[in-house]
Amino acid sequence: MEQWLIFLVTGAAAGVLAGLFGVGGGLIMVPALALVLPLQGVPERVFMQVAIGTSLAVISATSISSTLAHHRRGSVDWHTLQRFAPGLALGALAGAFVADALTGTALQRIVGTGAILVAVQMALPRRASSAPPGLRAGAIELFAAGGVIGLLSSLVGIGGGSLSVPYLSGRGMPVHRAVGSAAAGGMPIAWAGALGFVVAGWDAPGVPAPHLGYVSLGAFVALAGTSVLCAPLGVRLAHRLSAATLKRAFALLLLAVGARMLIA
Repeated sequence: MEQWLIFLVTGAAAGVLAGLFGVGGGLIMVPALALVLPLQGVPERVFMQVAIGTSLAVISATSISSTLAHHRRGSVDWHTLQRFAPGLALGALAGAFVADALTGTALQRIVGTGAILVAVQMALPRRASSAPPGLRAGAIELFAAGGVIGLLSSLVGIGGGSLSVPYLSGRGMPVHRAVGSAAAGGMPIAWAGALGFVVAGWDAPGVPAPHLGYVSLGAFVALAGTSVLCAPLGVRLAHRLSAATLKRAFALLLLAVGARMLIA
């Protein structure tokens, strides 16, 4: 019962974060799953793959709710996303098979390092660009950048917003539009990444039933239900509140999560 409560609360937190920061909530879900799954008897060889694959499956649902909420506010640049999404999807698909080849310990270190790097990025003040507004990236650059972001996001189990937002805003996209576009970019990352983890883990032993490959369907239902419900709340907060204090608090949480993953 306590494990299911953890999944429900974690899903709610992940949904709010998906809308508020465009981060997809994966850096909350993956550590929570990594804590609970071994208690359910999931072997060390696969528990991180299950945590990441399930997180991406949840984000595939959460990203729809978050994207629709941002779209209603006109903050998704669909023209840019058409050139950005193919690279995101291909990179995420490749990341699933890279993760399948790694040990659980190696993936745990990657997730911990990723959490700390994102925490540092979120804690630092965002510098306003002195360049004139307007995206300064062509189709080839967007595809290549999407491939790198998709690969790294799939390895860590996140929707890519923590990487896409600074990239898009750094290339001239207004920050609110970058957040909305990054939330939409979480769809190709999560869908392709989750599909990759389903295929890569199809015959993997020790994954708790019911499951599809490395995706635990029980954890998915518990996490996705509250995530989808809470994502619009995060969007409303993103448009109504100054997020500076919240971002620093979230950065401290990620530092603690990352440190625990590295020393576990």
